[in-house]
Amino acid sequence: MQPNYKPPFAKFVKKQRMPLQLAIEDAVEEILENPSVGEQKSGDLRDIYVYKFKHNQAEYLVAYRPPSADELCERDNEIELVYIDFYQVGTHENFYADLKNYLKSRGK
Repeated sequence: MQPNYKPPFAKFVKKQRMPLQLAIEDAVEEILENPSVGEQKSGDLRDIYVYKFKHNQAEYLVAYRPPSADELCERDNEIELVYIDFYQVGTHENFYADLKNYLKSRGK
């Protein structure tokens, strides 16, 4: 599986110092290995999973959408790249409100 970083995710990571960038990279790798590692949200965010990790005594959240079962179907002798969309990463403060605003602005 390949990561697909959405603008809010990439912008946050770019602004951070290297140790946090590496911690985020580790979280992304763990999600890519096992997309169901996060907690599935409900309501408006029912297609979104959130993975939590700690860095320097602060808890960070990673919002992502794993591929659906239809996207994972294998066809005979065809190789398809499957992407996991990473929408946002940050601390809990305003995390879900910002995520909802982003998804609403993108029409998803």
